[in-house]
Amino acid sequence: MSAPARVAVVTGAARGIGRATAVALARGGFATALVDVRGLALEETAALVREAGMEALALEGDVTSFAGTQHLAARVLAAWARVDVLVNNAGISQPKGLLEITEREWDRTIDTHVKGAFNWCKAVAPTMLAQRAGRIVNMSSVSAHTGAGTAAVSRSAYCAAKAGILGLTRGLAKELAPHVTVNAICPGLIATDLTAGMIAREGAETLVRSIPLARLGTPEDIAQVVVFLATVTPCFMTGEVIDVDGGQWVN
Repeated sequence: MSAPARVAVVTGAARGIGRATAVALARGGFATALVDVRGLALEETAALVREAGMEALALEGDVTSFAGTQHLAARVLAAWARVDVLVNNAGISQPKGLLEITEREWDRTIDTHVKGAFNWCKAVAPTMLAQRAGRIVNMSSVSAHTGAGTAAVSRSAYCAAKAGILGLTRGLAKELAPHVTVNAICPGLIATDLTAGMIAREGAETLVRSIPLARLGTPEDIAQVVVFLATVTPCFMTGEVIDVDGGQWVN
């Protein structure tokens, strides 16, 4: 592969917010490495990135594996020799509450969100620091602030994991400054495959009543904020958390 001017890595890129983010970054001129455990869907995202006119590298793998992440990051660097943007988007839902969840399910939830983000930050931060430039965007959730609502698809383990993402964001923002920025996004109610069942069950019209902007969010709504954090110049933001929820949880 040729050496592109800008390279992004997006985890959880097979569908939803990850797919929309990868496509938006490609339209902004980024060659994009795509990471997910869903190989077939990942190839679909790669095809969309290429349709946008940029190179794509589909990397099937589990973000919870430290060794696996190091291997995939090495493949990105072997192909393109740089990483400018990392989007830690990989995540899973966890609908079980405290009385039902098992230790294994708790660990898997925390590992996917928090350890997965740590693994990829650990893998690409040395390159970003050597470049003296880089942007990291971590995907959290308004649930990190509010706890799970009555209609939420996930409960306390998910809330804890997403709150952990915010702590990691703030800590790394100071550690990796001044050359690497680290910010987080907290989506609200976004219409994705993950939330489709809950939206059907609760009714979209009912859910929208609590959102001042009077609609459900879309993956593209989140992707545009990622692109902003990835590209705005000059950038005087780091360690920040941006809620993208249509005003539902205005504090």
